[in-house]
Amino acid sequence: MSGIPVRRVARFFEQRLLSFVAGLTAVILLVLFYYPVATVFADAVLEDGGLTIEPLVAILTSEFYLVDIIWFTTKQAFYSTLASLALGLPAAWLFSRFEFPGRETLRSLTILPFVMPSIMVAIGFVATFGRNGTLNRVLSVVGLPPVELLFTLEAIIVAHAFYNAPLVARIVTAAWESVDARTVETARSLGATPRRAFRDVVLPQLLPSIGIGATLTFIFTFASFPIVLALGGFQLATIEVFVYSKVRDLAYAEAASLAVIETVISIALTAVYLRYEANQRAAGGTANPLPRQSVLPSDVTPKSTLRTAGIAGYTAIVGLVFIVPIASMILASVTGGDGGLTLSHYAFLVERQATGASFQVKPLPAIVNSLVFAGGTLLVAVPMGVTMAILTTRTYRGRGLIDVLSMAPFAVSGIVVGLGLLRGLVFGVDVFGTRISVTGALAIVAAHSVGAYPFVTRNVAPLFSRLDGRLVESARSLGATRTRALLDIELPLVWTGVVAGAAFAVAISIGEFDSTIILAEGSGSYTMPVAVERFLGRRLGPATAMGCVLLAVTSLSFFVVDRFGGRWGEL
Repeated sequence: MSGIPVRRVARFFEQRLLSFVAGLTAVILLVLFYYPVATVFADAVLEDGGLTIEPLVAILTSEFYLVDIIWFTTKQAFYSTLASLALGLPAAWLFSRFEFPGRETLRSLTILPFVMPSIMVAIGFVATFGRNGTLNRVLSVVGLPPVELLFTLEAIIVAHAFYNAPLVARIVTAAWESVDARTVETARSLGATPRRAFRDVVLPQLLPSIGIGATLTFIFTFASFPIVLALGGFQLATIEVFVYSKVRDLAYAEAASLAVIETVISIALTAVYLRYEANQRAAGGTANPLPRQSVLPSDVTPKSTLRTAGIAGYTAIVGLVFIVPIASMILASVTGGDGGLTLSHYAFLVERQATGASFQVKPLPAIVNSLVFAGGTLLVAVPMGVTMAILTTRTYRGRGLIDVLSMAPFAVSGIVVGLGLLRGLVFGVDVFGTRISVTGALAIVAAHSVGAYPFVTRNVAPLFSRLDGRLVESARSLGATRTRALLDIELPLVWTGVVAGAAFAVAISIGEFDSTIILAEGSGSYTMPVAVERFLGRRLGPATAMGCVLLAVTSLSFFVVDRFGGRWGEL
């Protein structure tokens, strides 16, 4: 008899487990994201306990802030978006329309930048375009004068294109592959030429995806931090870089005002993206995609030869933009000033680890910290992301608002989150007369989790939305609770998305730089990206060696994402 009450209690909790987890996720979001961000907004509009808009007005009426900071941030994001489109759209055309040898390898290369830490991308471009970089070494061999591209707008734009063109390519490829072939056939049967059919039928269906790819790219480049910091420095400061400089100077009100302006712009653009995504999800895909054309080296017709040349040319561009920076970083880590091979840079890391002072950055603690923080992020971000995926794919009143609120961290930069956590939780908050503060590893894991869980949601939600609702209804009719149906039926069917989301969470945590550099307390809590930046401030060689260590650690995440993350273009 005693077993009956136990079973009833177990079933009672099982029935309400999903609601409990959803409530817990909301509390975590409130404490780790919304309260810290609200703290930043409060710093911008409160002074001595009173409401004021003077800091915001001072920035919006200052020629320095409007022209040198805000306008430059907007300009570099606009040019970076154009460059990303120029590099990503040809890839979408190739991947959606043609089958050719090496197609999957080329697709894998184009996903590589998206899972790479941005500080490592910056190091690769420094090793490529620096005064003694790969480009100038090649130019000297052929007798051409060196060029100086570091600390220029052009270097920032190219690096941003490297980072964001794959996103454009994946989004537009998915849209191109969803074009119904019957609509094109109908246009052709009515006398339209292939070019006219593309212009009147295909292009209108691609424009929304091109627009959303451009919007996302603009959001990411508008809030870019480590790439601009490494390649532009403080003389080409964006809002993010200037906020960081103000935080270092303890000018929190000024930093908060700039952060508020940036956040408002990013959230508005993200709302546009979410609206588009909801419309696309409702529209669904097509069962009759356009067939891909086979392009083989043996083809000798003028048209096929032109296509083969186009594929070869784009492959060369991919190699130049995507591979050369990483290869340059690896090469710089094993070469000395005279160009000869050496392991002195790695020896420096070993020596620093063995004999470095306590206040100096050491490689091993940075590696251990990165892995520990990534593990903590995995434990927090994956349940949060899966829960949000469930909530945002169910039909109920207010779902659109939940979708926007849950994805707000997607639009708020790591610098703003780090500043909010610093001001809101690290400095401490009084709760019923008790001072509560979250510092050290907990604060960093909190920031990483907030940044990572939307990517889990973006990987899992599309799979949840495509599940046949009759499966759950059948399980419920047989007596299964909602939680049991989720655990036994739905989660196994979306498991590949969960694995891909988990890999993204780990990769994002390991590569996170923006919030970590604000929240890290001394050299003891530095991560690998922060260590790379610290070494870069002194010598390129040790920075590239540390970058290669970071590359080795993140490679596993790349292979997992490439294996399981076929839907990442739906981000």
